Amino acid sequence: MFTRIDHVMICVPDLAQGIAQFKKLGFNMHEGGAHPGRGTHNAIAFNQDEYIELLAIRDKDEYAKAAGASGGLTDFIAAGGGIRYIVLQSDDLAADVATMRGRGVDVSDVVEGRRLTPSGIELKWKAATLGAKNALPLVFVQHLTPVEERRKQVPGAGAHPNGATVLDRAYIVTDNAEAAAAVYAKVLGMTQPALVKGTVIMSNMAVFQIGPTGLGVVQPYADGPAADALKRRGPGPFQALYRTTSMGAAARWTSEHGLPPLPRGVRNTGEHAMLATPDVACGAYIGFVGPE
Repeated sequence: MFTRIDHVMICVPDLAQGIAQFKKLGFNMHEGGAHPGRGTHNAIAFNQDEYIELLAIRDKDEYAKAAGASGGLTDFIAAGGGIRYIVLQSDDLAADVATMRGRGVDVSDVVEGRRLTPSGIELKWKAATLGAKNALPLVFVQHLTPVEERRKQVPGAGAHPNGATVLDRAYIVTDNAEAAAAVYAKVLGMTQPALVKGTVIMSNMAVFQIGPTGLGVVQPYADGPAADALKRRGPGPFQALYRTTSMGAAARWTSEHGLPPLPRGVRNTGEHAMLATPDVACGAYIGFVGPE
């Protein structure tokens, strides 16, 4: 079954610049390594059990050859980049693919992947993607390398200057949350959640609880981050929200590293949250929530 959101994939035009920018946001970001034969490379900021991935094209020719007609990453980055996929973790991907197909979901076969980190650690996983009939911005992964080993790929995993510890939610904007949530419910094999009002992103939202993480499918009801994302990019992932041990620490770090004050709001839970906007977060909204 699907156990949590494993990571968000944020696509950037230049990996070194993306690393520098996310360090300004207070994330302990490190180069992750190259993807053999795929023409891409990445950087990782590891939290307690999930991570942020920055992805960029390393070799345009190799990427074009590997991606073929499906190579939309170049266009996505040219349009501003940001969160391209939300990756869900499975504890038995072959079984999940079989049950998805039993529900009529168009999903690929399970394929194996690997990556060698700059420190020489080989990471292995299995992955599956949705087909054209269910073209949602989701990817499914089952790690073959234990999480304890995966944490070793970056020094100080989970020790971010902004105090971020875990992903709370990731959000996908649409122009019809009720209809979109029905599709996500079919793909995930979950009950469709009722819509609730989100007061920071100014949207009605259906939140699927996947383990300790939430996947929000949202529709704007007023101007705000979701409406901005929908207008700029159309439907798709636009925000990741992280719990921090100190909102004050996150605000001080970003200010000390030259970023403008991050806009603040109050969630429907009464908690205060603040958002790094796409101009400072490589095309994504990156949120923080937690005590002062």
